Amino acid sequence: MINAVGKPQSILLLGGASDMGLAVVEEFLTRGPARVVLAARPGEDLSSAVERMEAAGASAVETVGFDATDFDSHPAVFDEIWAGGDIDLAVVAFGVLGDNEVQWTDQKQAVLAAQVNYTGAVSVGVLLSNRMKAQGHGQIVVFSSVAGEMVRRSNFVYGSTKAGVDGFYRMLGEALRGTGVKVLTVRPGQVRTNMTAGLDDAPLTVDKTDAAKAVAAGVDGGKPVIWIHPLFRPIMLILKNLPQFIVRRLPL
Repeated sequence: MINAVGKPQSILLLGGASDMGLAVVEEFLTRGPARVVLAARPGEDLSSAVERMEAAGASAVETVGFDATDFDSHPAVFDEIWAGGDIDLAVVAFGVLGDNEVQWTDQKQAVLAAQVNYTGAVSVGVLLSNRMKAQGHGQIVVFSSVAGEMVRRSNFVYGSTKAGVDGFYRMLGEALRGTGVKVLTVRPGQVRTNMTAGLDDAPLTVDKTDAAKAVAAGVDGGKPVIWIHPLFRPIMLILKNLPQFIVRRLPL
């Protein structure tokens, strides 16, 4: 259970190689040691991720094979994870970005993005909520995106999957009210991670450590949704209410 000073005893990272997800786990480990479970694609090299967690102060680090698109295998994966005890904090941080101009013209790439980013996230969301309801406590953190708040032409395949994730997890949080389980939906813009290495900074780009601190603060405050950077909230409110003929002329 997450104690009064915000320290979880056990943390699950779904997307065990995610630079952003690892940064969030590192932030919580500054509060004290915890058991960490890294769930990632079978065969993926997690040696550096394990080293990061050990260096950050994890009391134990476990790795579990997890394929986001092998939906039938997910219940057994969760059996393996929970065999080691309750999970206090679960971070859902897996996903694919891809090239929008390839995705919207390539059926296989579009379906892959939808299955990984949305269907996989829904699958684990249901399993997490069931497990945490049974144990009577838990915190779920899911990475949505500002791209899902307003789906834009420049990345509408990715954005549409994040719009689905955002809606599902926000209402999952509502459905879980009173159960002892909380859900935090995180809407980041661009964050400096391994995933964005080599890209020019977009407006309001933040460092992963700052994003991780914002996530921890959101969990501490019991918030259902946070924006990283906070200025995205008023900006997206304005953009969503502009006529499409004006949006077309913007560099989005």
